[in-house]
Amino acid sequence: MSKVIHEFNDIIRKLRKDLFGKGPERIHTVFTENMAISTLYGNLTPTEKFICQSPDGTEMVHMARTKMIQKVYSENLPEGLEEVVGAKLVHLFSDIKVKEDIAVSVFVFDKNISS
Repeated sequence: MSKVIHEFNDIIRKLRKDLFGKGPERIHTVFTENMAISTLYGNLTPTEKFICQSPDGTEMVHMARTKMIQKVYSENLPEGLEEVVGAKLVHLFSDIKVKEDIAVSVFVFDKNISS
């Protein structure tokens, strides 16, 4: 894994740990053109897993996770995110499959970030 991807993943992990109390257990990120595509495994806290025992709880955790991430990135970018890739973040698309505990985030930047 390149140093830049490793630093990028560390920023994502720290933000999610600070936000939710637990960061992902594993992150796989690829850079392609002007995008960073991150797959995050093992995201949910024990409390979220408990809440997900009902369909309503699963929907609540899904909405909270996706909306919270989008809000945080739109209001206050994680420190160093744009610096590590050398480009400005333009859009973030994020979703989580709660039952499988897998999340995907697609970061779209204003210029090519792949080397």
